[in-house]
Amino acid sequence: MTVTWILVPGLAETPEEFGRLVELLPDEDVRVIDPWRTPITSDVDALRAAVGVRPDAEIGLIGHSIGGLAALRWALTRPHEVTRLVLVDTSLTSETGLRAFYPGKRGDRVVRAVARFLGRVGVPQLLGPAVRRLIVRLGSTSNHDLLSKATAKARYGGDRSWLLFWDELAGSWALAAEVAKLVAGPVGAIAPTFLLVATGGTSRFTASGWLAGQQRLADTLGGTVEVLSDSAHLVHLDRPDAIAAAVRR
Repeated sequence: MTVTWILVPGLAETPEEFGRLVELLPDEDVRVIDPWRTPITSDVDALRAAVGVRPDAEIGLIGHSIGGLAALRWALTRPHEVTRLVLVDTSLTSETGLRAFYPGKRGDRVVRAVARFLGRVGVPQLLGPAVRRLIVRLGSTSNHDLLSKATAKARYGGDRSWLLFWDELAGSWALAAEVAKLVAGPVGAIAPTFLLVATGGTSRFTASGWLAGQQRLADTLGGTVEVLSDSAHLVHLDRPDAIAAAVRR
């Protein structure tokens, strides 16, 4: 049976920026979840529905950053569905945020109020594309953004865009805590797992601790680690070929 690959992006990412990776896998059925329509912290059924996967489909998962946690939860809770798992510079289960900013707490209410105010006065429309450029500059070694100016403005310049970013970030903390519980005890059946870890560009400043955490996760999952010293966190921009090779492998 042909594998349906589902790609789960990270925080503030778009399906368009994974276009080069999809091009490198012309013989694979790759479907990219749009986090702007379906939060990546949604439950598995919502993620499945977002890309229209058949109930009997053989699934491979590619998860980047926070999307790696979502993919890992899927693989751990429904091992009968997932036959392959590729984690691309995945967030770690220790990234559970600050409790003062958890949903419903005072810090969360303040951030949300500020984000709504900025949206009403048009700040995201003015600064959204610049924020996107900064993300790419800091998060990649290639500094080559696949988003057009129009797409960057539409995605990052909406009046609710920054509120969406916050909702995803805050939601990811609960997701990390949930996955931490899943990997705390003996891990049962799980698909063959491959981890790509970026240690180049700005990632080099925290590379030692980051790689150690990724290796511990790999050991827990019985997975394999490949270090990408020429890529920063946005591996799909710097080394889409490495992701494609992991999928083929």
